[in-house]
Formats: sequence, structure tokens, C-alpha cells
Amino acid sequence: MRCKLYTTISIMLAIFSVGMMQAQQASFEVPATNSHATIEQQVAATDIKVDYNRPNRKGRTIFGGLIPFGKIWRTGSDASTKIYFSTPVLLNGHALDSGRYELFTIPGKTEWTIILQSNHSQWGSYRYKPDNDALRITAKPEILNRQLETFTIGFDQITSNSAEMAISWEKTRVPISITIDLAKTVVPQLETSLQNDERKQYFRAAMFYYENDLDINRAAELMALAIKANPTHLGMLYRQGLILEKKGDIKGAIGAAEKSLQLAQSAGEELKAEYIKLNTALLQRLKR
Repeated sequence: MRCKLYTTISIMLAIFSVGMMQAQQASFEVPATNSHATIEQQVAATDIKVDYNRPNRKGRTIFGGLIPFGKIWRTGSDASTKIYFSTPVLLNGHALDSGRYELFTIPGKTEWTIILQSNHSQWGSYRYKPDNDALRITAKPEILNRQLETFTIGFDQITSNSAEMAISWEKTRVPISITIDLAKTVVPQLETSLQNDERKQYFRAAMFYYENDLDINRAAELMALAIKANPTHLGMLYRQGLILEKKGDIKGAIGAAEKSLQLAQSAGEELKAEYIKLNTALLQRLKR
């Protein structure tokens, strides 16, 4: 009886193993001719994601050949290219709401049309309808000094509130500027975090306001709170001087710079040299 039981269990395990192998084999997908890529870029508090396929040139003439000028293009291969923005943005100065879009283009010799569509399920550009356009803008193509074999979408020129997205292939590069309105996208989150976050990142918040030309009065308030918790921090005091200078409070700026300069005298050699130089230059500017 026991022998029969072992035999039955062995047969069941064998059947299960064969079934698992068949399932694994059935799930295998033949690699696509064109490689797939996903690229993500963060600009300030905005997340940008592009999902696309990357065909190769393979010796062909691309623009004005394989891809005719003046015709709608899926901007890649196979399924249409998808692009996602987590906040509202400006593309070449034109407003676009947050959300997920499909990216189409109309290549031209001297000008390209860039199209963002709200339809999310298209294969190629076969079912493209202008009624679904969320945004249409134009961009000027640039000539590359080398041949680019694989179609590429990438990000460059990243700043605190902007980036450049480039569509590149063959010897053509088409840049598109992306700009973020920090006052609308970052400041509300920043202020909420200052209320709720126990770390109270007053210094970083103050510098964010200052460096991005936002509310300078708020920058001064936040820096004062940061220094209240760190009254002998020579770096914070120096930057308080910068903020107060920008605010127009010259007397306050001089006071902060002089205190930072005094503290620098007893700092380590590296900090001492750096902050004596920085504060001396600031005071000379303030006392002119």
C-alpha cells in the first residue's frame, strides 16, 4: 500500500514538473526587432517618463526617405511613444496639463510639428485623429556632426526648473524645452512639508526660495528660523547675508556677514579660508 502511495506521488510530481516546464516555455516571448526603452527624468518635483521603441538606421536614409517630410510619424517604431508628466509643464512655452500622452511628430526640413495626444491605445499612427490633440507645437531641427544609428529620446540641460528633451536619429536632433512652474508645483508641497515634517528643513527651503527667485521675504523668514536652531552656523549666517542683500535689508545683511566672518576666525583651516574670503567679498559689496 505504501509503495503504491509513493508511486502515485512520484507520478503526480512528474506531471506537475512537466506542466511547469511547458508553462515556462509557453511564456517565452520572441525578442522584438526594435529594442524597447523607458527613460525617466526628474525636474524639481516633476517626474517625466518616456516609453518608446528604438529602431536602427541600417544604412537607410531616414528623414525625407523612410520617414517622409510632412507626414505624421509615430516617433519611434511599433506601438506609439508614450510620455508622462506628473505635474503641469510648459513645452516650448506652451502649457500642458499633467498626465499621460502619446507623442507624434511631423518631420520637416526646417521645422517639426510636435503633437501630444490624449489617446493612449494607438499602434503606430494609423488611427491618429487631430481631434485628440492635447497640444501642438513647433520645434527647429539641428544637424548632428555624426550619424546616430539608433533612434533616441533623451534629456539634457537639466536645471532647477527646466530640461531639454531631444528627439535624435540619423544626423537630426530636435530639442524641446520643458519648463516647470516652481511656484505652482513645488512651493505648495514644500510649505506642507514644513508644517508636517519634524525635520523642519528651514535652511534648504530658504535656499530654494532664494536660488529660484521666488518669494524673498519667505526666504528670509525661513533662514531666520534655521539660524534660530543653529545660531553659530557660519555657513547659514553667510547665506542669510545673501538673502537679506537680495531683500534690500543692507543693515541686516552686514550684521549676518560680520557675525559669520567673526565665527570663521576660529573655524578649521579650510572653512576659515573659505568663509573669510566669502564674507569679505560680501561686506565689500554691501558697504560700497
